[in-house]
Amino acid sequence: MSRVETHRPVLLEEALQGLNIKANGNYVDGTYGRGGHCGAVLSHLSQKGHLLALDKDPAAIAEAEHRFSGDSRFTIRQASFANLKQEVITMGWLGQVDGILLDLGVSSPQLDDAARGFSFQQQGPLDMRMDPTHGQSAADWLATAREQDIVRVLKEFGEERFAKRIARAIVNAREAHPIATTGQLAAIVAAAVPTREPGKDPATRSFQAIRIYINKELDDLKDCLDKVLDVLKPGGRLVVISFHSLEDRMIKRFIREQEKGDSYPPDLPVTQFQLHPRLRAVGKPVRPSEEEVSTNPRARSAIMRVAERLGGDAE
Repeated sequence: MSRVETHRPVLLEEALQGLNIKANGNYVDGTYGRGGHCGAVLSHLSQKGHLLALDKDPAAIAEAEHRFSGDSRFTIRQASFANLKQEVITMGWLGQVDGILLDLGVSSPQLDDAARGFSFQQQGPLDMRMDPTHGQSAADWLATAREQDIVRVLKEFGEERFAKRIARAIVNAREAHPIATTGQLAAIVAAAVPTREPGKDPATRSFQAIRIYINKELDDLKDCLDKVLDVLKPGGRLVVISFHSLEDRMIKRFIREQEKGDSYPPDLPVTQFQLHPRLRAVGKPVRPSEEEVSTNPRARSAIMRVAERLGGDAE
């Protein structure tokens, strides 16, 4: 059995519960990865149900086409979840989606493949693109980026307190030799960081920040959330698993704003009905159990939030 087949997706049962799957429903998995969540969703669908999966990564698309090629309930498209509304319109599902699942960040197969350049623990080309056929690689960006832009990315997307030291070290290093491999970048960061966080490699935040920037991950998430209300039907669920505090704050803020509804002057007397709330949070944020983290350490930073589309009398 392959590594892909034995890998258990993060918060699998919790995500299925959050989606509240209807056998005949229409569902979207905006981050196919290697199909763990997809396979579980399909196991709960009847022949009248359907699952649309999206992914930027050509390797994920190829795996999906192989794994689910004979299943008429499944459609895979190479696209970012930022294009959620357009892909749903193509399916004829606008306003008729029963559930959306987003499992954010990089997938285990991407991390484990040294050639993709996501991991500082393996020597490989410094790429980091989720779709390696489009856009600028991490190596190309670092070769020309201004020092202040590197500082901004490391601070904004990695919350790296030594961003200035690291950026200066990168600029100095590239003047001598191109930074072409993950090992080179990891060594530069390690030498620039004066202290160590317990249990965390000094390159963790920098690699994370550069990956998020290269793939426009936060921009894509914002674009996707902006489309959710148009796509979901009343009673439809949004389930988002994130691994980064910036992502989680964005999701938390979005759900709260949509729960609050329309903005009115604070002294204007309006009822909750008149505020026109569009979502309601379902339960509290969910984190992996100790058992799950012990079997899959990459799950340790995961947090899942669930919201339900309001409609009818609620609106």
